[in-house]
Amino acid sequence: MSAFRRAQLSVGALFCLLGFQYSTWAARIPALTDRLHLTAAEVGVLLLAAGVGAAVSFPIVAKLMAVLGSRRLSIAAGLTLIAALAGIGAAPNYPVALAVLLVDGVAVGCLNVAMNAQGAALEAAYERNTMARLHALFSGGIFTAALLASGVTALTGSLAVHFGIAGALLVLLVLVARPALLEQDLPAPPKAEGRRWSLPSKVGLWLGAAMALTTITEGAMTDWSALYLERVAHAAPQVLPLGIAVTSAMMVTARLFADGWRARWGDKRVVLIGGAVAGAGLGLALAAGGVVPALAGFACVGLGMAAVSPCLYVAAAREGSTALTMAATMGTTGLLAGPPVIGLIAEATTLTTAMAVVAVTAWLAVLCVVPVRLGEDVTASPRDAAADAAPQH
Repeated sequence: MSAFRRAQLSVGALFCLLGFQYSTWAARIPALTDRLHLTAAEVGVLLLAAGVGAAVSFPIVAKLMAVLGSRRLSIAAGLTLIAALAGIGAAPNYPVALAVLLVDGVAVGCLNVAMNAQGAALEAAYERNTMARLHALFSGGIFTAALLASGVTALTGSLAVHFGIAGALLVLLVLVARPALLEQDLPAPPKAEGRRWSLPSKVGLWLGAAMALTTITEGAMTDWSALYLERVAHAAPQVLPLGIAVTSAMMVTARLFADGWRARWGDKRVVLIGGAVAGAGLGLALAAGGVVPALAGFACVGLGMAAVSPCLYVAAAREGSTALTMAATMGTTGLLAGPPVIGLIAEATTLTTAMAVVAVTAWLAVLCVVPVRLGEDVTASPRDAAADAAPQH
């Protein structure tokens, strides 16, 4: 196996680990609710704890990246997530569960930054586009963990058994990741004279805003597509899960090909076209009404947004660790704030109007990218044997 493929496998294992760990405990929220005797409001706060931990991790991640570097931080964060999963399953009461999920959120923030830093370093070292495929592995980790949860719960309701199996698989992913992670790291942000820390650049702020809007668009499909199909499109019960299914399937598929699109057309054009496809497709579907147009619109979101996050992460990484940390934090904030904001809009108006706002967020993400130069795009052929052999310096 070439050096590039070994490094790609190691970094990809980190992406898979993050998706797998999140999906594992999220799939068992009903069981956790029953075991801890939680009300609906308490479940909401429990979920919020993980999001808050990730959202407030910005200064922690910035410091740890400077001290440890992305290689060591990614392994430390991965091990913390394994311990957190065990803690979630063993939490004896609600306060302990809140504390564990708060730590889990911070670890998610750390790994999100570190693994994307590794992905950006991998592209730079080998002059090869690979970030979209890495993000496809994140989506694959979510999907695989959901299948595992379904299979285990069909045999036993034990959280200990389920999380034990999942924990063993997560340890395996850490072992796969560790050997070939890159020593290279992101450039440190320039130090302002007389300051101990620096604010993100204007480009970093634009990228952070674009990332927040992107994650709102993506997350809305998971949180609201089934409800839209039920209440607005009046779909049959068996059709309701297809909203999430078509979006995620299209996103994973597109991410497998998106690195080729980046090499052919450049990151900025891929982002602009992708956001436009998502916004226009969803907007036209809402205007048309009905089940089939809705599913087509959701598929457009999956197709259009698939490469946006990977390209934004690469662009932020080129700006340095502060910009990357900002982009990752803003992305988490979008996932955290998006669903309740959409719900408030739906409550005040209609669900169709709220979904139209989601389409607008895709267009706004495009506008945030317009003034930004996403950097020199990688154009090396995937079949370039010399690029496989060793990093370019």
